[in-house]
Parts: sequence; C-alpha cells; structure tokens
Amino acid sequence: MMRKKRKRGASPGPCRSHGPGPATAPAPPPSPEPTGPAWTGMGWRAAPSCAAAAAAAAAGAEQRRRPRPCPPPPAPLLPLLLLSLGLLPAGNCQQPAQCRIQKCTTDFVSLTSHLNSAIDGFDSEFCKALRAYAGCTQRTSKACRGNLVYHSAVLGISDLMSQRNCSKDGPTSSTNPEVTHDPCNYHSHTGVRELKGGDQNPPNYLFCGLFGDPHLRTFKDHFQTCKVEGAWPLIDNNYLSVQVTNVPVVLGSSATATNKITIIFKAHRECTEQKVYQAVTDDLPAAFVDGSTSGGDGEVKSLRIVERESGRYVEMHARYIGTTVFVRQLGRYLTLAIRMPEDLAMAYEESQDLQLCVNGCPLSERIDDGQGQVSAILGHTLPHTSPAQAWPGYTLETANAQCHEKMPVRDIYFQSCVFDLLTTGDANFTAAAHSALEDVEALHPRKERWHIFPSSGHGAPRAGSPWSLSLGLTCLTLVVFL
Repeated sequence: MMRKKRKRGASPGPCRSHGPGPATAPAPPPSPEPTGPAWTGMGWRAAPSCAAAAAAAAAGAEQRRRPRPCPPPPAPLLPLLLLSLGLLPAGNCQQPAQCRIQKCTTDFVSLTSHLNSAIDGFDSEFCKALRAYAGCTQRTSKACRGNLVYHSAVLGISDLMSQRNCSKDGPTSSTNPEVTHDPCNYHSHTGVRELKGGDQNPPNYLFCGLFGDPHLRTFKDHFQTCKVEGAWPLIDNNYLSVQVTNVPVVLGSSATATNKITIIFKAHRECTEQKVYQAVTDDLPAAFVDGSTSGGDGEVKSLRIVERESGRYVEMHARYIGTTVFVRQLGRYLTLAIRMPEDLAMAYEESQDLQLCVNGCPLSERIDDGQGQVSAILGHTLPHTSPAQAWPGYTLETANAQCHEKMPVRDIYFQSCVFDLLTTGDANFTAAAHSALEDVEALHPRKERWHIFPSSGHGAPRAGSPWSLSLGLTCLTLVVFL
C-alpha cells in the first residue's frame, strides 16, 4: 500500500528538530513499502532516512553549542595606514636595533693597544679613548638593556675614569685616522699605518740601561760589565745621541762608573729644534742647556723634561719619536735608562756603528765572560791588596744580605749589587742596582725578560734557577780569600 504524497517543500514531520533541544520522536512505522524508489514530487530518488536526518540536525546543534575560537587581534591601524600611504618604511617593523657593545669594545682596544703608561702623553690619550668608549656605550644603551657584557663595560669605564682622573667632558679619540693623525706624536702616525694596512703589529720597543761600575744592558738584553773609561757613545742614530763619561771607582781597579751624561735630541721637522741635555755629578738639572724645559710648539709639547726628585731624578719624554729617558744620581754616580722604538733606534749610518746599546762593549773593554758572572768579573777587577782595603766594610755575607733586602730575586741585578759593594764599599751602589731594576720594570716592553739569570753554559743569559749564581758567588769567595 502506497503512502500519501507529501506536499512539495514540506519537511518530514517526524524528523524536524525544534531549536537546540532533542528531535521529536518519530511516528509509528507505516505499513511495508515497496523496495523501489518513491515519488517525491520532483522525480525519482532514494528515500531519505529519518535517522540520518535526525543525526545531522543533532550535529548542527552541537556545533552551535561549541565556543568559537577567538579571532586574532587586528593589526594596529596607524602603522598599517602609514605603510599603505608609504610614509613608514617596511624595515622599521621587522628587526629591533642590535646591541653594538662588541664594536665599542673593539674600537677602544684598537685605540689603546699601542699606549704605554711610561710614555709621555699616556694619560691624555687614554682618557680620550675612555670618553669615546663611554659615548659609544651611551648610543647603544637602549638596544643593550639586559646585556651583561654591556653593563660590565659601563662599570669598567667608570672605574677606569676614576683611577685615571679622567673628566667626563673633553676631547675624544676617533677611529678615523685622518682625524687622529698628529705628525709630532709617534704613536699617532704608527696607528695610522696600522689602520691603512701597513704595519699590522704595534711598534716594537727596545730598552737599554747603564748603572753601577758600569753594568750595561743592551737593546738585545745582553748584560755586560765593561771598563770603557772616558767618553763612549751609548746611542748615535738619526734621531738621538747619548754619550756617557766614566771614571775609575777605586784606585788600581779597572772598574769605572758614570759621572757625566750628554743627550742630544736632534732637530725633527716642525716638531722640535735640536735640544741638548747635560748632567754631571752633583748637577742634575731639570732643563736643557739653553734653559728651556720643552721643545716644539703648541699646548702639548713634543719634547719635555719632568723633574721627579730635585737634583736626583729627571725624565725626558720625546713624543715625536716615542722615546723616554730616565737619568738618576745615586751617591756620586749617574745611571741611565732609555726606551725607544726599534725602527728609530736602528736608523743609523754605517759610520755610526760604535754604539754600546746596540752592539755592546768592545771585547777589549769587557771585564766579564759575556754572561755577567761575578766570579769572572772579580777575577779581573779586584785590586791586589788586602781584603780589608779591597772590600771596606763588607764581607761576602754582609753584601749578600744587604742586596737581598732590596732585591729578593737573585738575578743579575742582585749579582751586580754584590759585586759593586765588595769592589767599592759604597752602599749607594745597592740603591743604583735597585733603581736600575725599577727602570727596567717601568720601561722594558716584555715582562718575561725583566730578570736575567747568568747562564750555566756558554751563551746568552737566561731565566732559570739561581744555581749558577750560587756557583759564581762560591768562586768569588775563593777569590776573596786566596
């Protein structure tokens, strides 16, 4: 038996869902239908299943009951508007500014790596570099918030400025070589060569010293004791000449000591005219022979004399050749120490080869074995008189003890101190040896070479144990009492 035809467009009553609630129960099942398709008014099709329709309705209701995910927040209108109008570059919205503390630190190192605290003008140049460093950190402060390296650098700058008494206001260094170039500042124009790809390493400095009766340390760190009585050139190059005059210390001995020093700073273009300094025993002036205390024009002098202790200790600083000279008087005799760039120290003609600082004393003038051994020195220099006359007031033990008070390291300076006390009996030679070692520590560019120990073999002095020194002093004892 066939069902009644439904009106077109009418929804099947038993399958209707009312709102979000459950679907109404279906009516009792009709009488069996034929298995073929039913007429719906629009043609033959498969008859819809009420259960499927009810399930679809329930799924729709469930979908409506679920909370919708929140949409992403809209982009700020003002930047979008500015971008659309072409008034804001797109790059401003991509990456934040980078912390540039590493570049600030690298620039500071490049500005200060060639400086040395013993060189004239160090404080001024170092303070300029510190102010430049501080300015660089301020410019990158916003991008470096929370960066530990940045905050450590800021604290370090503050501490260094306090230690060096640097003012916060003043000139600053620049990494631009055209700005920092100063023709009368050796460090300035060597730095320019480095930045332009010339010399890739900072300039190499050499040290030379003369003290006692007399002990010479050459530019090559060779240590010798020499007779060299009379006037002898220590340095004679195109920029500087240094001459010393030595006189005998003890009657009948070949040991001598320095009682006169003459230094000539040669004229150098617009930096300075020629200046001559001369010191003799009991006359250690704080001025050149013409009465001036400086050379060169401008507020910062290219050459100047600084008196550290009246009548006892002066320093000469030559900025234009990167050279520093210390002259002291200790007792009746003078000492000298000098630091000079290697390229200038070796700028001389063949006729100027007699320079004690460069080539050492001539073999005929040496009174040691080339290694500074006390036994060898005393074997040549002790006068053939009684021990009381040769070593007035000192025995080996007392000389050893007195020198050890000033110089705990038993190196060649300690050894020279013992020799000088036993030879002269003058306690001022202890101070001379100690001051000579202090000058090495202030001016010598390589700390590992400050102390020299006599070699136990035949060769250059070396750093090592004091065994060879003890052996030398043992031999000295034999010389004393034979």
